[in-house]
Amino acid sequence: MKLNSSPAPSRASRGLRVALLLLTLTASSLQIGCSSYAEVKERNPGFRPLRNAALGVSDSIESGITKALNVSKKSPKEAIGDLLVSAELAERQLLANPADETARHDYNFALSRVFSILNSANLDPWTTPLTVSAPGGDFTLTHRPDKRAEWNPALYKLKPADQFDVKGTYVAQDERKTGVGAALVAVGREDNKDARKNFQLSRTYYGVTAVARFTGRKCEISFEDPLASETVSIKGKTFPLAADFTVPMAVMLAETNPKKMELARLLRPGKYEETARISRLQPYDPNKTVVLVIHGLKDSPATWTPMLNTLRGDDTIRKNYQFWFYSYPSGYPYPHSAAILRKELDQVQATYKLSRKMVVVGHSMGGCISRLLITDSGETLWKNFFSKPPAQTAMSADSKEFFTSALIFKHRPEVGRVIFVSAPLKGADLASGWPGRIGSKLVKAPTDILKAGTDGLKLVTLQGSGVTAKRMPNSVDTLSPKNGFVKAVQKLPLTPGIPYHTIMGDRGKGGNPDHTKPVRSDGVVPYWSSHMEGAQSELIVPSTHSAHQNAQAIQEVRRILRAHAGR
Repeated sequence: MKLNSSPAPSRASRGLRVALLLLTLTASSLQIGCSSYAEVKERNPGFRPLRNAALGVSDSIESGITKALNVSKKSPKEAIGDLLVSAELAERQLLANPADETARHDYNFALSRVFSILNSANLDPWTTPLTVSAPGGDFTLTHRPDKRAEWNPALYKLKPADQFDVKGTYVAQDERKTGVGAALVAVGREDNKDARKNFQLSRTYYGVTAVARFTGRKCEISFEDPLASETVSIKGKTFPLAADFTVPMAVMLAETNPKKMELARLLRPGKYEETARISRLQPYDPNKTVVLVIHGLKDSPATWTPMLNTLRGDDTIRKNYQFWFYSYPSGYPYPHSAAILRKELDQVQATYKLSRKMVVVGHSMGGCISRLLITDSGETLWKNFFSKPPAQTAMSADSKEFFTSALIFKHRPEVGRVIFVSAPLKGADLASGWPGRIGSKLVKAPTDILKAGTDGLKLVTLQGSGVTAKRMPNSVDTLSPKNGFVKAVQKLPLTPGIPYHTIMGDRGKGGNPDHTKPVRSDGVVPYWSSHMEGAQSELIVPSTHSAHQNAQAIQEVRRILRAHAGR
């Protein structure tokens, strides 16, 4: 007996489902299964003393930590007092012997547990100094004043990184740095005001390192930025600064869950127009080159996590670069997404006046957007579509502004290098096949784009193709090799003097024996579409379309950035 039986789905219905499935799989990073980008679970780390020849003081430190852990729930302030005593004793040992691994371990663990207890007991020593009882006299716990308002610790929930267990497809590699200090995850208590104006994330998720300095019975905590400083000074001695680069990103992914909006931003881009913007992943530093990463179709900035996580583990990269991303609803036709990005870059220049040319890394459709940043179109594209120059083309003012921003542009002077990863610069056959045609119909164009289409597309003849446009192309359409814009833009030369590189995936399913005309593909974008004459380097890695997450590709980006930093 069949329960809850229903009529078999129609062929058209099956076609829509299959097309959507293919669109979802091929436009994303092709992750297998339903595993999440990141999952975090909090726990109470146990204390495991490091045993070496040093006795006496080390035993006192460890016994103090053990006592504090035993009384932390019943008497949190007493436990904090015991931990501060242990941390001060460990500081003395470090000052006497900076290479003392046991002292460093005990110092970091004791300080991390201070933050664990502050959170669990809901204590705030940052607004008002906190006095706790301790063997040898009361301790006062406070923080070192910082002129930067955003570094006020009272604005954040501060949790030790070592109390998080992390897993997930995007945070499989653990990047941390050994040194002095308690690595913390700082999460903003409230959404950032004027986040868009200041190019901030909607809410701050950041890795900081707490360092305790003792003067008498006063413990002053400073919050150090491990992306800005490699060392820390304590009473005239310099130590490597500890850091955890993975856990803060994992917490951000787990709490914000960007995956839930990726398909929605493809199918209903107009609903998410406010998400099209540049955001910084760290405080702006005029002495570091901006690396701007741009995601692809049905993706989000989260797709860059494996690469950024690895790159941040490189001290040369940390010293020379800062990471930003451009996020946008991927249902937009990519010339429109590029037009929005140009406006964002105008605002960046007005705010920061970048003194160093940025490096742009674009994956998939993000690579197509990147291509337009180093291209001068003049009126060539406009005339290709409308035959007449703008002044002689009759349409509404709003529609003319829309088409002008998408079709008439200059290369961006702030861009100094581009890395294209799996970019369908000449289109992808999948977008012009039946899955692409059906998938294209699932993308609902925003009202303003529909209006521009009504006003302008009745005038359009796609020169050279003999096809008259019947509706406004969306993102899927603009990835087709048959698309008029794709054909036309290939005829525009890249701006001389801006170096570029290509990285593409190959699933290893064949090519000509002499390799003169490789029939290689990542499963979505073929080699012939990603290959660019004049590239300073080209690397083919064994990968699906998610080549930007391939270990070899990430190391290639690292190599390029390190070479660029040495210029």
